[in-house]
Amino acid sequence: MKDREDLQERLMALESHSAHQDGTIEDLSEMVSRQWTEIEALQRTLAEMRARLGRVEDDVAPADQPPPHY
Repeated sequence: MKDREDLQERLMALESHSAHQDGTIEDLSEMVSRQWTEIEALQRTLAEMRARLGRVEDDVAPADQPPPHY
């Protein structure tokens, strides 16, 4: 009988451990999903900022060119 009780206790401990790991994996999966969404938004913002900077640079005359009245 003692072996059966020990086996049941070990089985319950394993099931508990497995359930805890499942919860942790789910939490990590949700966190990665949220972070990926944020990364994509930041990439879009960066691309927009680069495009805006490019337009501003195109509108400003370079410093090494003489003014148009020369």
